[in-house]
Amino acid sequence: MTTYRVARAARLLGVSDDSVRRWIDQGLLPVTDAVPAEIPGEALAAFAVSMANDPGDGYEHRSSARNSFVGIVTRVQVDGVMAQVDIQSGPHRVVSLLSAEAVRELELEVGTLARASVKATNVVVELAGE
Repeated sequence: MTTYRVARAARLLGVSDDSVRRWIDQGLLPVTDAVPAEIPGEALAAFAVSMANDPGDGYEHRSSARNSFVGIVTRVQVDGVMAQVDIQSGPHRVVSLLSAEAVRELELEVGTLARASVKATNVVVELAGE
C-alpha cells in the first residue's frame, strides 16, 4: 500500500502542511499507525477527487471537459491577434493560447479567478519520482 507523509500530501494537494494536519484532526483524512503518521494513497486520492469536485469557487459550471482547473491568472501576454494566459491552480501551472479578442471579451488580467478546461485525445501518464 502506498502511503504519503503530511508534507508530501500537502504538496500534492497544493495546500500547506497545516491544512493537511487540520483535515487529519477533523477526521477527513485517515492516517496509519506509523510514526510519523502517513496517509494511505487511496484515501489521499479520494480526498483529492472530492476537492476537485467542490472547488469552492462560488459558481456552478457544467461542461463535458473532465479536466478542469480553477485558479488565478498570473500572466497575460497579448501579441497582435493572439495571447498567452497563465493560470496557477494549486501546484499546477496551466498555459492557454487564445485570441486577443477572447482575452478582451473575458476581461482577463492578472489576479482574475478563472477556470481552465482541458479536453485532449492524447494524455501521457508517467510515474513521478520520489
